[in-house]
Amino acid sequence: MSVLDDGGPHLVLLRHGDTAWALAGRHTGRTDVPLTPDGEEQARAAGRRLAGLSPAVVLVSPLARARRTAELAGFGSATVDDDLAEWDYGPVEGRTSAEVAEATGHPYEIFRDGVRVLPPAPGGTPGETLADVRARAESVLGRVRPVLADGGTVLVVAHGHLLRVLATAWLAVDPTFGAHLELGCAAISVLGTSHDLPTVELWNLAEHRTAAR
Repeated sequence: MSVLDDGGPHLVLLRHGDTAWALAGRHTGRTDVPLTPDGEEQARAAGRRLAGLSPAVVLVSPLARARRTAELAGFGSATVDDDLAEWDYGPVEGRTSAEVAEATGHPYEIFRDGVRVLPPAPGGTPGETLADVRARAESVLGRVRPVLADGGTVLVVAHGHLLRVLATAWLAVDPTFGAHLELGCAAISVLGTSHDLPTVELWNLAEHRTAAR
């Protein structure tokens, strides 16, 4: 983590560790699946990589897999932020991309197609649009920017798609660019600034990588 040694404030991102659904490539939004034993060890390993980090603020998704990751990484006192919950996948929840493609009859890519490509289940929701997720990410950034401006580092522990969208918000690029930002389970990323421009200083640092959905 030498990228954090330059003394500047950073926005550090940590994705939760492996779950059974992540390993199977299933879209895991609001379903509260636990970490696997391997996922718990990944979280501990991430904590070792982050040893010495003293963030001014630690925020975590309300979902158990993220909160457990924060705890095992050594940040159990993190503040829960509901805007850090994963994308509400609606009718895509629990399905793999291949299954969605089979159901729709064409290749499926979530950043391009969204989740409203299938009808909602009875009693279910249509899910969030990408714009909805981006709005939540912008809200998070709005809350942490004053901390960063004061020189404090912020750690955010959350989910793959949410964090990819948050990175696009930081960079002020279209959220569909998130499709190009691969992010494995328990991966660490670092956002910063250079010459008054938002930058990606580190992306997708992890000992173990789970295949993308």
